Amino acid sequence: MTSINIGSLIEKARVTAGFSQRALADATGISQPTLSRIISGDRVAKLPEIVAISWATGFTVAQLTGISTVADRVQCAARATNGSGMQDMRDALLHFLELDDYLDEQAIPATI
Repeated sequence: MTSINIGSLIEKARVTAGFSQRALADATGISQPTLSRIISGDRVAKLPEIVAISWATGFTVAQLTGISTVADRVQCAARATNGSGMQDMRDALLHFLELDDYLDEQAIPATI
């Protein structure tokens, strides 16, 4: 996905949710000029911004980014220690994230 494609998906979510750019900016805490640059594709949206837009519009992060699988959405950075390999760490992380995604799809609430 390019920033232009993500921008058009965010614009679609904005319009569908009935927000002006100013109203969406206010609802998300993103400045209106920054939101405009994200929508136009002149600026890459950061994940916290995408999450804020998701909450405000009711669209999922996957819908706003055009990425549907958990593995496609995961970005991680870690330091491998004690003989751990990065691939093993990524596989373990994906296991938990896919389980979390499945529980969300089944409407099973998280417990603390």
